Amino acid sequence: MTDLGTVAWPPAPIRTGRLVVREPEARDRAAVVELFASPEVHTYLGGPRGRDDIEREMPAAPERRPGRFVVERDGAMIGQVTLTENTRHRCPVAVGKADLGYLFLPRAWGFGYAAEACAAVLGWFDGVLPGEPVVLATQTANLRSMRLAAKLGFGELERFHAWDAEQWLGLRSPVTPAGSGDVEGDRGRHGG
Repeated sequence: MTDLGTVAWPPAPIRTGRLVVREPEARDRAAVVELFASPEVHTYLGGPRGRDDIEREMPAAPERRPGRFVVERDGAMIGQVTLTENTRHRCPVAVGKADLGYLFLPRAWGFGYAAEACAAVLGWFDGVLPGEPVVLATQTANLRSMRLAAKLGFGELERFHAWDAEQWLGLRSPVTPAGSGDVEGDRGRHGG
C-alpha cells in the first residue's frame, strides 16, 4: 500500500445518507473512552481496558492521524473506522496492504451504520489510492463482523489461529479507476 501520508489529510467530511465520517475532534473524547472501555465492543478483541487507565492515558483530544475516521450520527460519535498500512501481520500475505478496522458503540449496532461508514471510507480510499487492495481480519466467532466483511466484498484469503481463537483474513480486490473498462462490483454501499 502506498503510505496514506501521501494523501491530503484530513479529507473533507464524508456524508452518507445518515452519517458523517470525519477526522476525530476533542468533543469525541468521552465517546472514544466509552468505545475502548466497552466489554461488548471488545468481546472478540481480547477484552476491554480499564476505564480509569484509558481516561488517564488519553489526551484531551483523540489521536488525529491519516486513516482514522470518527463516525457521527445526529451530531454524536457512534464509532470509528480505520485504514492503516499493515506493516506486520501473522499472515505474510497481509503485509503492505491497507487494513480496514472498525469499532462501534453497542447502542449503534444493528442499524447498518458500520456497513454504511465502512463503504464510505472504502469509496474514499478507492478515489485517493485506486487499485490498492484492502484486507480485514476478524475472529470467525464474530458472526456480525464476518457478515459485514462479506457485504463489503471481502473474500477469504486464509484462516489462522491467534489470541486463543480462530481468525479470518479477507481481501477486497482493488477497484480499478473509472474509465478503465472494468466493471465495479457492489461494494456494500446500501448500508442496511
